[in-house]
Amino acid sequence: MAQLYYRYSTMNAGKTLEVIKVAYNYEERGKNVLTLVPRTDTRYGSGAITSRVGVQREAMVISDDTNILELFLRENGKREIDCVLVDECQFLKKHHVLELAEIVDSCDVPVLCYGLKNDFRNELFEGSYNLLVYADKIEEIKTICWCGRKATMVARIVDGKMVREGKQIMVGGNDLYVSLCRKHYNDGRLGPELKVKEMKLNELPPEKGGLSER
Repeated sequence: MAQLYYRYSTMNAGKTLEVIKVAYNYEERGKNVLTLVPRTDTRYGSGAITSRVGVQREAMVISDDTNILELFLRENGKREIDCVLVDECQFLKKHHVLELAEIVDSCDVPVLCYGLKNDFRNELFEGSYNLLVYADKIEEIKTICWCGRKATMVARIVDGKMVREGKQIMVGGNDLYVSLCRKHYNDGRLGPELKVKEMKLNELPPEKGGLSER
């Protein structure tokens, strides 16, 4: 029986590469895949999904008003679709998620959605919220913070500093976002260099500006 899958992670966990890999595995077995991406993600142009390692695949673009069920039925009339894959699913609207669920329930075709869960303010996107509600299976794709802990937060970086306010959707890559563990998201430490500086200061004798015991 087909199911609706929601596979989420923070930035740079290999979500898009996983989408491309799953599509390849289906097609290698002679099956047809419908790959979708919201129009919001325009980093690599329209009509394609591209991983940060450079692997690319064509995809159909979803607008806010696209009816995915109708799109699926139209494409399924041309060739039998065996699987639907959605990249950057956090940008979906609620009606998109309901339409994907209808594809699973009425057409018995599996739908796999890949994307973020929370934004840089630690609030859910519309797509991720509704996938958490409606998905049959929810799976985490893990990646790590610079410190080695599991990264669960996404920080937005502007002029080298972490910001916690601003509009929710601002498309970007490593130049704009970094994945952090909860601890370093909360204290704002973006890398190990601050820790090194603090250690060096502690190691200095008091007459050189170090910290003396009291």
